[in-house]
Amino acid sequence: MVKIGPAFGDYIKLEKKQRHLGDFGKSYSVRDYILPVILIIAIVLVVARLFFLQIINGESYRLLSDSNRTKTVPIHSPRGIIFDREGVPLVFNVPGFRQTINGQTKLLDKNEALNLLSEGKTNLEIDSLRSYPYKAMTSHVLGYIGQISESELKQKDFSDYKGGDLIGKMGIEGEYESLLRGIDGKEMVEVDSMGREIRKLGKTDPVPGQDITTTLDIELQKAVFEATKDVKKGAVVVSSPKGEILALVSRPSFDPNLFTMGEDYSTDDPVYKNISQILLDQDAQPLLDRAISGTYPPGSTFKLVVAAAGLEDKVIDSNFSIEDTGILSINSFSFSNWYFTQYGRTDGQVGVVKGIQRSNDIFFYKLAELVGVDKLSSFAEKFGLGKKLNIDLPGELSGTVPTQEWKKAVIGENWYLGDTYHYGIGQGFLLTTPLQVNAWTQAIADGGTLYHPRLLLNAKPAILNKNFLSDNTVSLIRQGMIEACSPGGVAWPLFDFRVKNPDLKIDGRNILEAPQATTSADFKDYRKVTIACKTGTAQHGGETTMPHAWITLFAPAYNPQIVVTVLSEESGEGSNVAAPIAKKILEEWFGREK
Repeated sequence: MVKIGPAFGDYIKLEKKQRHLGDFGKSYSVRDYILPVILIIAIVLVVARLFFLQIINGESYRLLSDSNRTKTVPIHSPRGIIFDREGVPLVFNVPGFRQTINGQTKLLDKNEALNLLSEGKTNLEIDSLRSYPYKAMTSHVLGYIGQISESELKQKDFSDYKGGDLIGKMGIEGEYESLLRGIDGKEMVEVDSMGREIRKLGKTDPVPGQDITTTLDIELQKAVFEATKDVKKGAVVVSSPKGEILALVSRPSFDPNLFTMGEDYSTDDPVYKNISQILLDQDAQPLLDRAISGTYPPGSTFKLVVAAAGLEDKVIDSNFSIEDTGILSINSFSFSNWYFTQYGRTDGQVGVVKGIQRSNDIFFYKLAELVGVDKLSSFAEKFGLGKKLNIDLPGELSGTVPTQEWKKAVIGENWYLGDTYHYGIGQGFLLTTPLQVNAWTQAIADGGTLYHPRLLLNAKPAILNKNFLSDNTVSLIRQGMIEACSPGGVAWPLFDFRVKNPDLKIDGRNILEAPQATTSADFKDYRKVTIACKTGTAQHGGETTMPHAWITLFAPAYNPQIVVTVLSEESGEGSNVAAPIAKKILEEWFGREK
């Protein structure tokens, strides 16, 4: 070891040692760390992103990937078929297509679809178009189908529907939507990048809707529609004595195929050639089912209810009568009988049977006064007035049964005796539907049992009210109605009603011999049918407005098979306008081979 001289300090030795140790403790600058840190951060981000894509959001991206190569095509289920009581189909499902444009569903027939396919359109779905073979004859009672609306989607009944779905609108199609609808199927197909189908991957078959058999008699429905061909506005309800609806027609009508068979469909309807004409006619309102949704003063047909109220309340009996004076005067007001107004004549002494036979206003003015407005209204409610009868069709109205309290609350006036007089002949504030008029006639025909009107065949008859008419009341009212349809009555078109049908068994009460009907060789084939009826002529609007024409009846009188109610708006007297229509309907019914 060389000894260091005094000319060098000790620090020289220490410095040498530090340089020797510096091989292991060398310091680095910031630039030396930048690249490794960036690499580490990049690796962490890549791993995190892969974790997010593969683990956290993997299912979503897998579905997105599958959707790019697969497509689910809906298979629309066919709706159930609607039949009449004899098994005749009233509607058909025919092949067609559906196209959705901006959330709107458009139905297409084969030709329309082929034209779009040739243009390269791919947003078409195979569907069944709804075809109504009887067209305007059954439009109101059957209804039609159309796209569900936004307001309907919010309703509880349509909670499992989606925008673009087709549902029943109006009539039986609407009422029994849940049965007729069915369950859609689907098919999964694989497609290429251009959207072209490569192969089918799976299929779920649709479940067709349930078929429905109704109480309707299509041959009678045809006859009713034909009988009302000259009626501009009106309705006809035909039922059985147990409440089954045999025919229901509202005028004006429309061809429901315009809503369901595509734009190329051409209708033979002489009035409404397209949907716009139907929707824009605010005067005639062809979509209104007047049989259940129109309310009118029933006129003299209501006298049957007034008579029943007086007899059941013991206000009158078979011996009660009044003198027809032609006019009743109250202070400066006068209330006349139609016979005196038109012919200047009176009916003399009038009891309940003659009052119905002659439709005598004086008798029913006084009877309504004796019963009183509130008692009369209470009894009218027993016949189903003032509330819905709950027929299995949408859109039924309840009408109006006035009381003293009702007038005070709604009109803001007291009830006067003149109001009672008007009420007694079915005028004033009273409003009813043709269905309600038919219902009180049905109750009389069945001896005092009011049935729930219905269109579903084999449904158990539901009784709305029973035992509210005595046998004596029914007998007296029926006798008055029989005489109203006989010489001396007012329903002259139905006097001595006859049909040619040797199958009708003569019983001496309901079906009678009618050899005098003809001198031809087949005179023995004719029969006279006993009818119980009541006409009505209901004033409304101003003095220049034509009255509503009514008739309601049942036949045969002692063993009813059919109950018929006819309304013709603003057309004249019931005996002149409505009765001839009813006669044609009865000719169809009783002229059939049994």
